[in-house]
Amino acid sequence: MITLDSIRKPVLKELEAYEAFLERRFTADGNLLNEMLQHALSSRGKGVRPLLVVLSAALNARTAGAAMGQRVSLAAMLVEMIHTASLIHDDVIDEADTRRGKPSANALWQSRKAVLLGDYILARNMAIGFESGQFDLVSHICGRMATLCEGELLQDECAASQDMTLQTYLDIVYKKTACLLGVSASSGALAVGATRDKVTTMRRFGEALGVAFQIQDDILDYTPSAATGKPIGNDLREGKITLPLLLVLDKCSKKRRAELLERLKACHADEAAVAEMQQLVADEGGVAEAGRVMQGYIQKAIAMLSEYPESEYRSSLINLSTFIVERNK
Repeated sequence: MITLDSIRKPVLKELEAYEAFLERRFTADGNLLNEMLQHALSSRGKGVRPLLVVLSAALNARTAGAAMGQRVSLAAMLVEMIHTASLIHDDVIDEADTRRGKPSANALWQSRKAVLLGDYILARNMAIGFESGQFDLVSHICGRMATLCEGELLQDECAASQDMTLQTYLDIVYKKTACLLGVSASSGALAVGATRDKVTTMRRFGEALGVAFQIQDDILDYTPSAATGKPIGNDLREGKITLPLLLVLDKCSKKRRAELLERLKACHADEAAVAEMQQLVADEGGVAEAGRVMQGYIQKAIAMLSEYPESEYRSSLINLSTFIVERNK
């Protein structure tokens, strides 16, 4: 089975340089803020976004070693810390007590301090970017922050109205997840001076990968055996219609759809209703069909890499695509 360690292997030195770059810059005065920052930095998870930046930089570099440069580390830091701050804010909104099996920031320090921590990370991230003078990278990456907020608000609006179409779902997925993975891949190429066409190719690769990544997250929410580090079934508890359920709803009669939406409402306060809905969606083919849609996006992503000659970096990006399909957390 493909592992993240094997995917990272060709760019270990570059990732170490990025980690050192990040740790030097994310320190703060005051014991409490430093403690909170260290908690946030230690809870970053798989590091898919900085890995995408570095692999894309290595794939597109015109000279050997170019992916070791500070522009690449800066790009990796910018995307990762936007993502980190967004997760802290998500946990506050969702009142989540855990993140990847550890206490969330809001569980440790309450919501007010957690929101301030997320705000501090975003502000510090922007300040480091502007101080670097790398304005092309900063504008390329940080211009996407508003898109993340738009995606969350659109999803909340749809959950409240129980109105979801496939196009709206894909719009939410693009804004919440695919956009930032797309900019992760494109900023790696931009950081090493790739052509505009190559930057665009990498953005499209990352976006297709991002859609698949989010669909797999949505599938895992219907998978009781998944080891995500967060409560399984949360989307159902929050009334969110994600792809597995949407695909079932789309083939129902109006009467059956209304019945399922009533069941969805019951998931908010009834754990038995959550388990029943998970089983129902699986039994009616929603999970399997969502998996087939995900595979389509993975194949689309891999096809875009055909523009590049074979290399260990290209292989790692292909393996990263496969890893996203196979992961259970």
